[in-house]
Amino acid sequence: MENWKKVFAIVWTGQFLSLLSSTIVNFAVIIWISLETESAEMLAWAAIAGILPQALIGPVSGVFIDRWNRKRVMMLADSFIAFCTFILAVLFWLGFAQMWHIFILLGLRSVGSAFHMPAMQASVPLIAPKEQLTRVAGINQIINSVGNIAGPALGALLITLWDMEYVLLLDVAGALLAVTSLFFVYIPNPERKNEKAENVFKDLKEGIMVVLRNRGLSWVFAFSILVTLFLMPVSVLFPLMTLQHFEGNTFQMGLIKVLWGAGALIGGAIMGAKIYKINKVILVNFMYLLIGATFLLSGLLPSDGFTFFAILTSLGGISGAVYSSAFTGLVQSNVEPIALGRVFSMFFTVSLIPSMIGLIGIGFFADSLGLTTTFISCGTVIVIIGIIAFLTPSAMKLDSKE
Repeated sequence: MENWKKVFAIVWTGQFLSLLSSTIVNFAVIIWISLETESAEMLAWAAIAGILPQALIGPVSGVFIDRWNRKRVMMLADSFIAFCTFILAVLFWLGFAQMWHIFILLGLRSVGSAFHMPAMQASVPLIAPKEQLTRVAGINQIINSVGNIAGPALGALLITLWDMEYVLLLDVAGALLAVTSLFFVYIPNPERKNEKAENVFKDLKEGIMVVLRNRGLSWVFAFSILVTLFLMPVSVLFPLMTLQHFEGNTFQMGLIKVLWGAGALIGGAIMGAKIYKINKVILVNFMYLLIGATFLLSGLLPSDGFTFFAILTSLGGISGAVYSSAFTGLVQSNVEPIALGRVFSMFFTVSLIPSMIGLIGIGFFADSLGLTTTFISCGTVIVIIGIIAFLTPSAMKLDSKE
């Protein structure tokens, strides 16, 4: 029974190293774009480049994740991401790298993530006991949070000490270490029928119906997607909010990212500490209210309120981690493992499509009407969604049996 903990430890050690190196590189890229352009629109387009491919191929990738060996999918996806990052590092080394090269890299990494992320989430119920899923999701949040705390700080430091190509090579090394760790574990695959390739769209439809047949789960998905529509655009504006509204510097940009990660670490630690007998839907909905409130209040702060902005950012990190842990555990405990690849892929895709719509508009909205107005507006809408979610009976009953 304890063997699952050993497998989990090996897999997530490799994933942590990959996450840490990716976070370092991602924040270095954000700083580079912010300093080069000082444009919310360019940051928004960079975010779109990073999610559009995943949105386009996500549904189909989930079908194949449920058919293929999930460990092999994770290994190939990480290897592909490492290769793409290496090519960009070479372009920087040769002095040929341009902004559009970074956009292409973000797009190619998104292709790898379209396979890697759902495969990893779909593998968890095959490793850990069902009653441990929410706790495991909390531990996963701790791992992510440590990476998100150290990554921005190291990214801000390394981009001032190293040339960009050497920072990018860290991501290559992290991905290769993650691939290597998977060689040492066995991850089972759920038994399934020997499906033929022409039934891909049939499998896709069945994955969608898994959610639609469950009215409560459908509402939970819908509310989460709506929140993501307004949360994703605001999330890319934190560096500019620090730089422009609060007149901060590179160190403070990194500090805000670190504080969000520190909050997420606390939230993950809370969720990973033990098995809670609380309705996970209530927890998810309450986190909507808290996240929305942190955005709303941040937008109301004066230009000399950076300290309060930092505190609100930490609270946002806590609420985001608790939400993610509760939502992931809720899905994993309500969907059969054989369909989880499709369900997670579908969720990521359906979440990303409205997020892209928000990102396309947010650049114009923030540049034209102001960053604070954007924070206030999006935060208010998220709070309203949270209130409506509490008033939806079928969703509230989804986890009541526990």
